[in-house]
Amino acid sequence: MRIYHNMEAMNAWRTLTGVKSDMGKSLEKLSSGLRINRAADDAAGLAISEKMRNQIKGLDTAVRNAQDAISMIQTAEGGLDEVHSILKRMRELAVQATSDTNTDADRVQLQNEFTELRDEINRIAKTTQFNTKNLLDGSLKETRDAEAKLVSPGSAHFAVGTLVSQNYTKSGNIILEVGQFTGSSASTLEVKATFITATGSAVTYVASTAGALTIAGTSITWDTNQIASINDYGGTLATGTVVDGGAAVVYGQVTAGATGVAPLNFHIGANEGQVISMGFESMKADDLGLTTGISIDSASNAEFAISAVDAAVYRVSAFRAKLGAAQNRLEHTVKNLGVASENLTAAESRIRDADMAKVMAEFTKQQILMQSGTAMLSQSNQLPQQVLQLLR
Repeated sequence: MRIYHNMEAMNAWRTLTGVKSDMGKSLEKLSSGLRINRAADDAAGLAISEKMRNQIKGLDTAVRNAQDAISMIQTAEGGLDEVHSILKRMRELAVQATSDTNTDADRVQLQNEFTELRDEINRIAKTTQFNTKNLLDGSLKETRDAEAKLVSPGSAHFAVGTLVSQNYTKSGNIILEVGQFTGSSASTLEVKATFITATGSAVTYVASTAGALTIAGTSITWDTNQIASINDYGGTLATGTVVDGGAAVVYGQVTAGATGVAPLNFHIGANEGQVISMGFESMKADDLGLTTGISIDSASNAEFAISAVDAAVYRVSAFRAKLGAAQNRLEHTVKNLGVASENLTAAESRIRDADMAKVMAEFTKQQILMQSGTAMLSQSNQLPQQVLQLLR
């Protein structure tokens, strides 16, 4: 028997210290609800769960981004809904002005309203905003390799691909004429595209109204429906005749730009590069083909205005359809991101969160061991006193 080193007490103390440490960890898990509170609890699990947490935060932010994008689209679409209503009224006025039951004074009043409505289209295009960004004034328009846009009577819209030729550059003026130029039959109309280059030289190409014209291996296309809206000719046309005595001559500007570059990127994923891009077309009256040259102050002008408004309605409808498709896509994106976030959260929870029932069972066991260990330490501390029995 020894009194200098009480090995039994030391053993009981060591065991009790370990139980106390385990009890402290269990209390920490119970109070925090987490299985991993520090890297030492599970180093690999901590690294994996932190990566998952970043992904979850990214997915949740992507959901908000997509929802904001939907709100932006809805703002633009709301403005276009009113533009559609205005165009319907402008068409009514044009139809009314074509009738000779109206006097010149009557048409002046009709023209006043027609002009005000066109000005309102411009106002809507310039002031429709989302988070201070103008949506319908063309500042957020997608750029193409080169584009020609009509700016006087007529409202066809066609895109020009990369112009590869030594005869002209990417930038220059373009005149588009509808008529007969090559002696074809009277029932066949042709489109003559004349490019005025930066140096002033002219390059002319002629094609039928099939909707495509190939220049230096590049196809130029236009909307045949919109071209047809100004093809209201009748009878036999002589070679070189321009439809409507010049009313069908349309002018545009070819401008160089990057191919298919959309100015807006909506980040809809948790990782780099997970974006969708889109642009917002200009809905100004001039860009819809409703220039100041279009009027309803006479029956003939009103007849032409009807086709111009119809083409504008087509343009607005096409863009609204594009916005609606983008909104539907984003709504599906939100649902997909929500499912991904939910499943990733469940996986992260299995790694990081504490099973409270299991931890509580461990804590109860540790309480019992703590009590028994304390009792045994008390007993082992009494052993050296038995040596005094030998000294009697």
